[in-house]
Amino acid sequence: MSNKKLNITLLFILTSFAVIIFSFYSTKIWSEKKEEITATHNLLFKTEMTLEEVSKKNKIPSKVILSAFQFTSPSKLTLTLGETGMSLEQAKVKIVKRFALYEENQTKNWFKIPLKFLLWFGFMFIVYRELKNRTMTPKRRKIYYILGFIIFGIILGADPSPMGTVKDAITLYGEKHVFFAPRMVALVIFLLTVFLVNKMICSWGCQFGAVQDFIFRLNRNKKDSRGIIKQYKIPFTLTNGFRIAFFITFTILAFMIPFDIVSAIDPFKMFKPQFLTIFGSIFLTIMLVSSLFIYRPWCHLFCPFGLTGWIVEKFSWFKIQVDYDKCDGCLACEKACPSFAMEGILRQEQTIPDCFACGSCIEICPDNAISLSVGKRTAPPKDHFKK
Repeated sequence: MSNKKLNITLLFILTSFAVIIFSFYSTKIWSEKKEEITATHNLLFKTEMTLEEVSKKNKIPSKVILSAFQFTSPSKLTLTLGETGMSLEQAKVKIVKRFALYEENQTKNWFKIPLKFLLWFGFMFIVYRELKNRTMTPKRRKIYYILGFIIFGIILGADPSPMGTVKDAITLYGEKHVFFAPRMVALVIFLLTVFLVNKMICSWGCQFGAVQDFIFRLNRNKKDSRGIIKQYKIPFTLTNGFRIAFFITFTILAFMIPFDIVSAIDPFKMFKPQFLTIFGSIFLTIMLVSSLFIYRPWCHLFCPFGLTGWIVEKFSWFKIQVDYDKCDGCLACEKACPSFAMEGILRQEQTIPDCFACGSCIEICPDNAISLSVGKRTAPPKDHFKK
């Protein structure tokens, strides 16, 4: 093994273990709350049970039981479920929904979440300025990715994340038939960032996205234009087809069983390693190793927000643009792009894959023909690439 390949391997191992170890201690400092909510089938309801008995048997706070029926007086806890004026099933549904929302609220750290969003906005604005001003370099890119997974992953934890907003919204509604309003607000905010400036939240703000991208860049030359150990671009039709199939499977399982298949393989548990199972650890290892050779495997093959964001990305205000009056058709940007995104943007002949606004194309272009700017993408002149 050459020295370069050995260095890549050692840096990969060091990065992976450092993230997991420091995340473990970080979650201890934050005293992370449990994130799983009580399964519906574990709850006991009988017509003759009083509301107080329902509370004690199911370990549901009495205030939650009272709020489910819009009662204000604790004396109402002596009523049986049959005396609430509802059928057993109606009463059960009301309690389950209210308890689900209560548990969701209890799992959240309401100091950390607003702080994280504020830092996201500031961080993405700094990166946006770098891309806009064409000052992003391979070294700076790595530094920003390191800062991304340290700040938003190791320090501030796995939750919230762009992926989690989609995944948890589907699983919560699938089992409990409720929407948790703060999560829906977070999802809207994340999608708005995609609408404004491409998929920057995925590229630079998403904690696991930043880890994947940093690992991928470890295996690149100094110009960040190609892999040292051979890297591969999987055709977008295959990756997106798999991602769509996975999303459909995940949604069906969430509604029919219900079962959260994403939680079983969730790579964001890298930032709360005490929750990793053996199967989850194996899957995480596969994702991390794959990131050396394939650009963002989790994002392109599995991520629910990756798919949702890709759809919204079609309407992004700021996006990668090509000025064909300056472009000499050298294809340097297409070759340097870690995916097939630049090929789609440059040629306008196919569905454009996810563009993570990494800036490789802007940096490598010898004619300054590529920019992150507002406007509708135009098709290249006929025979532009046959010069």
